[in-house]
Amino acid sequence: MRIRAAGFPSRKTLDDFVFDHQPSLKRDQIIHLGGGLFLEQARNIVLLGPPGTGKTHLAIGLGIKAADAGHRVLFGTAVEWVARLQYAHERGRLAEEIVRLRRYGLLIVDEVGYIPFEQDAANLFFQLVSSRYEHASLILTSNLPFARWGDVFGDQVAAAAMIDRIVHHADVITLRGASYRLKDSGITTLPSARPENTTE
Repeated sequence: MRIRAAGFPSRKTLDDFVFDHQPSLKRDQIIHLGGGLFLEQARNIVLLGPPGTGKTHLAIGLGIKAADAGHRVLFGTAVEWVARLQYAHERGRLAEEIVRLRRYGLLIVDEVGYIPFEQDAANLFFQLVSSRYEHASLILTSNLPFARWGDVFGDQVAAAAMIDRIVHHADVITLRGASYRLKDSGITTLPSARPENTTE
């Protein structure tokens, strides 16, 4: 029931993940995170890398592990989370929604950076991040390095404050290489798969 309620777009487990396609990824680290200690410590996980490198798969796999362990989990893209917060804000229920979401042990925010936010939307997202700081965990995936998050949120200062709260207690994992989805297509490089795609 917890897995169904989480809203995962598909069911992907850590056992299904092809670690051979990500040789730089430490399998032991992912298995350790799958044990769920990060949830007890209200730590975050940030998965950075080009499209197709397994960020969403890992996020879902860790989310399913968390649900199996008894934690309440919610999954959504960054755009979906912002839409949810905007809906609550327009009805004067933002504070109530933020408090309600804090009852979830894990929120998964997929695809940070794919679509830039307006200033108001960025402020709403900042409130969500701040409300969970040292209280409950987030897993975030992004195709952009932190240095470019200011472009996404339209405010370098707000982005810096957000990143500061996210990474203060976090495991930041960078995935590299070509898209697994394109492994048999002959295409080896995508526009976002640039050397700058690092955690700096």
